[in-house]
Amino acid sequence: MRGSLAMKMVLLSLLLSLLVHCSASYPLCTDLRAPFNADNAGLAFCRYNGSICCNSSQDLQLQKQFKAMNVSDPGCASLLKSVLCARCDPFSGELYQVEQAPRAVPVLCNSSVSANSTRSQLYILDFCSNLWDKCHNTSILNSPFAFESKAKTTAGFGSRISDSWSSAAEFCNEFGGASDNTSVCFSGGPVKLAGAENSSTPSGVCLEKLGNGSYLNMVAHSDGSNRVFLSNQPGKIWLATIPKQGSGEILGINESSPFLDLTDEVHFESELGMMGLALHPNYQNNGRFFVSFNCDKVKWPECSGRCSCNSDVGCDPSKIGPDNGANPCQYHSVISEFTTNQSSPSGTVIPKEVRRIFTMGLPFSAHHGGQILFGPKDGYLYFMMGDGGSIGDPYNFSQNRKSLLGKIMRLDVDNLPNSTMISKSGLWGNYSVPEDNPFSVDKELASEIWALGFRNPWRCSFDLERPSYFLCADVGQDLYEEVNIVTKGGNYGWRVYEGPILYHPPQNPGGNTSASSIKPIFPVMGYNHSQLQNPQGSASITGGYFYRSMVDPCLYGRYMYADLYGSGGIWVGTENPENSGNFTSAQVPYGCAKDSPIQCGAEDESLPALGAIFSFGQDNSKDTFVLTSSGLYRIVSPSRCNFACSKETVTPRSPPASNPPPPPPSTSMAMPWRHRGPGFSLLSPVISYIFLFGMCCNL
Repeated sequence: MRGSLAMKMVLLSLLLSLLVHCSASYPLCTDLRAPFNADNAGLAFCRYNGSICCNSSQDLQLQKQFKAMNVSDPGCASLLKSVLCARCDPFSGELYQVEQAPRAVPVLCNSSVSANSTRSQLYILDFCSNLWDKCHNTSILNSPFAFESKAKTTAGFGSRISDSWSSAAEFCNEFGGASDNTSVCFSGGPVKLAGAENSSTPSGVCLEKLGNGSYLNMVAHSDGSNRVFLSNQPGKIWLATIPKQGSGEILGINESSPFLDLTDEVHFESELGMMGLALHPNYQNNGRFFVSFNCDKVKWPECSGRCSCNSDVGCDPSKIGPDNGANPCQYHSVISEFTTNQSSPSGTVIPKEVRRIFTMGLPFSAHHGGQILFGPKDGYLYFMMGDGGSIGDPYNFSQNRKSLLGKIMRLDVDNLPNSTMISKSGLWGNYSVPEDNPFSVDKELASEIWALGFRNPWRCSFDLERPSYFLCADVGQDLYEEVNIVTKGGNYGWRVYEGPILYHPPQNPGGNTSASSIKPIFPVMGYNHSQLQNPQGSASITGGYFYRSMVDPCLYGRYMYADLYGSGGIWVGTENPENSGNFTSAQVPYGCAKDSPIQCGAEDESLPALGAIFSFGQDNSKDTFVLTSSGLYRIVSPSRCNFACSKETVTPRSPPASNPPPPPPSTSMAMPWRHRGPGFSLLSPVISYIFLFGMCCNL
């Protein structure tokens, strides 16, 4: 038994060592999870804030451990406290690097070991010898250094460090190390790397209003032009023209002549409708494009498909549905393929569905994501799916590895199986499964799954300049909204966790999943509901994009996201150092350009009345857009709102040309549908929300 345990420990240590040493100073916690963001107060004892590896419970445990050490000398006590708190550092996975067994203390910066000047710490590099000087003759009960003694045992270890090590050199040979290209060391405070980019927060985001229509999706035309496809929730798609920056022109769109009208097939209400739009990577040649929408099998028989609540996932469909089981899975999520006649001068769409790619019945009428994206590197279709709805994911679909709810799927829509292959393989439609999907390693996963553990992924994107960066926002329940870096086979925690916080579901008809049985990947950005100041008293995240235009150079390379209600600003996430995965985020104000082509709507024109922020978009010029209930906005140079940006070169602008009256507001507004489940409704085309709170907030 002991031999087996020892062998497991050695194998675990070797694995951890391999992972940590390959990280090249990538933020990673000791349990191999990604760091997460603390709230505004940070940690009470360890005083870390921003990106951390400790929650409040772990912080309290460290405080108790420190008190048990009973250190009498104040100078030594301060250093030892910082050593204990290194567990919370976002680089703690590397600070506690392993050789044959996990370390009890971090690698202490030691000036006797040469450090690479480009990666050296910004703090003193002789921390190890300083600690020796302050603490070697101080009594330390339950010392963490005891477990790192030469004998690797507490036998014969006195209460003083000098009882086991005779000099600073000997002590630091055991515990010391230097920061170089592949490692970091601890020097008494949060790890910071030299040469890190300036992370100062932009002073604000300047917007101009281009149109009054309310849209849910924007997709740049693949011909590289200034045209984009826009779609709304009721089921219409338009081909529109984006004016040049600084032209003073408005969006070129004919609302009365949509590119494609699917309103007869789409079932539209608060959390249902047309949710996604994607052009095939080879659209210029084959004209193929794909639409994700919801339908009602009662009203449209062609909608009907297999129910996601079934015996395979331990769910009884007779107990669910909008009519308490009388009509289970009445609503469906569908992906349909259409085509454009590329030989026609204008690229006319053929309105008939080419094929049904995917159809799945939904257990409830909320939380079913619906966005679709093609991977820029692999060409596969990614499909974002929520947990199906109801408070707390009662059937635990998100953690059920056979269920497609609460997942991000990855489908091959180019290699299509025949009907016999579909029935034998159990697929949900006309697609095949990429051979390198995670199920090839994890046999418990349904083959379509790319990542799991989501509540309601709302707006995901690939970075234009780093396609491996796939970021998804996920809507929280009562406390926390999050942004995740999505990776193959990753488990993002819901419903075991809500963001970095343990979640206790109010009901468990579908069973539960223990925290110890999963290895969740925690968010890299996010916010607590308590951080928002909005009259609705609730929160719902809207994911965005890495800003890659040079129109606002102070936003360049930062990830932008928002809350549904705007709540005073737009969130800007900064990665520091670049490619580290270590983000800090802050909410910055937004303003309306004084020369906006369309008045932004508020009494004070400097503050646009955005209404609900539904989505973000990007065009072929790399400009970023905000899609809201009040219209379409584009991010412009900060000087147009009198926001300071030291990187901007300001040039005088000509007054805007006179324009025809802007188009009237769309009568088919996208709805603020997707986040809160029952109790969230739109009472009129004007933004009028009523939330009914019946959710338990206890943790």
